[in-house]
Amino acid sequence: MSGRISTHVLDTSRAVPASGLKVELWLLGRDAEGGRLLASGITAADGRLSQPLWDGDLVPGGEYELTFWVGDYFRQQAAADGISFLDLVPIRFRVSHGNENYHIPLLLAPGGYSTYRGS
Repeated sequence: MSGRISTHVLDTSRAVPASGLKVELWLLGRDAEGGRLLASGITAADGRLSQPLWDGDLVPGGEYELTFWVGDYFRQQAAADGISFLDLVPIRFRVSHGNENYHIPLLLAPGGYSTYRGS
């Protein structure tokens, strides 16, 4: 069995997929250890990465963070006169069953965001 971590980003302010947005996947350490960057990518025209951030092997249990570079995205789009309320959007989540899929979409606007665990 294998697990997967994936995402996609939708720009709800323009009703389009968010292309050209940098995404990072971090495995968080315990206490002061910090974290370890596992994967990164840039969203394509459909708002998805070219491949899942984790795919194939069991996902090790633990705390993870998806970091979305939304400030850069909105500056590229010249949204809100080039000023974005948001800069980095971190989504922290826990993996407890390494053989499951963890799809974490981001619904994004210049002034806020929403997320959920998808399928």
